[in-house]
Amino acid sequence: MRIKTATLAGVATIEIARPEKKNALTIAMYETMAAALEAAVADPAVRAVLITGQPGIFTSGNDIEDFMARPPAEGPEAMDSPVFRFMRALLNCDKPVVAAVTGAAIGIGTTMLLHCDFVYVSDEARLAMPFTSLGLVPEFASSLLVPQLMGHARAAEKLLLGEAFTPEQAVECGIANAVLPAGEVVAHARRVAERFNALPPGAVRESKQLLRGPTRAAVLEAMRTEGERFTRRLRSPEAMEAFQAFFQKRKPDFSKF
Repeated sequence: MRIKTATLAGVATIEIARPEKKNALTIAMYETMAAALEAAVADPAVRAVLITGQPGIFTSGNDIEDFMARPPAEGPEAMDSPVFRFMRALLNCDKPVVAAVTGAAIGIGTTMLLHCDFVYVSDEARLAMPFTSLGLVPEFASSLLVPQLMGHARAAEKLLLGEAFTPEQAVECGIANAVLPAGEVVAHARRVAERFNALPPGAVRESKQLLRGPTRAAVLEAMRTEGERFTRRLRSPEAMEAFQAFFQKRKPDFSKF
């Protein structure tokens, strides 16, 4: 297990701690993160949640080998898989969620930030959603939320071409709050999370519900639609070529499709 959890001074911390694999997320890690979020919601002593990675890496996204060994079920049943349990847990967290992005955030490493309330990125961060290059489609309602944040033209660059963007661009488009020196981002994010110890928790929860409420139904519907297509694409010939190329450390060849 490479997720570290702890609750200190009213802040439940979820730390992705698998640096030797670039913090790639396994099915077991998704289960642990989902359980930690659900526990944070249930614990009255928790006033905020902090999600962090390791120096130089937030997460490189899914561990492809693990993901392909136990892919989510195809169709509507996909929503019962650990990755979608994590998505729902983050979406349903009624307490403020603060993310400290300490380097690269790839795939779900970026899309999960769309569902956090505060995002602080290091000056060495790099965000990217390269789903199409893997023969896949966007997930975690990113096909809905990214165009809302940055408009269709720039969203097409990020979701169709998979272009990476800088920490400054993340702030400009509204994904992140601020860029900080790499050595300061986690401490700053923790200070923000601890500020909720001095605020009335009921008012904070209801205010978050009001902020998120108007788009909630659309986000859930986008997650379901994306999830069904994503799990179907996992088994597509294009995805198989992309994954084989990844394991063989070569450039994929999509010319035959």
